[in-house]
Amino acid sequence: MSEVPTGFRYTDEHEYVRPTDEADIFTVGITDYAQGELGDIVFLELPEVGDRFEKGDVFGTIEAVKAVSDLYTPLAGEVVAVNAALDDDPALVNSDPYDAGWIVELRLDDPAALEDLLDADDYEALIG
Repeated sequence: MSEVPTGFRYTDEHEYVRPTDEADIFTVGITDYAQGELGDIVFLELPEVGDRFEKGDVFGTIEAVKAVSDLYTPLAGEVVAVNAALDDDPALVNSDPYDAGWIVELRLDDPAALEDLLDADDYEALIG
């Protein structure tokens, strides 16, 4: 089984939320488990900086050799950065999902809502 980083929060849809150096901005991507289930990722359709989403909204799609899946916003907020490196190398999500393969950064409307997401132990139990 892949390692689930501690200090992140997770969704039932296999997105992670990782803190940044700014209190209200968080990095969002898909988990190592999710990229493994999808297989080789070949394309991502991503939002624009400034787009706003509510919790659970579809903010983009991820296309793998096996399937196309929606990406869901883990918490309400505004996109403040998009990982442009994924345009040229979508496989970064496969090779390094928690670092170079991040997808967007969100400024959360309510950072306290992170408590509603799964912690590492709960996520490990989910994918168990």
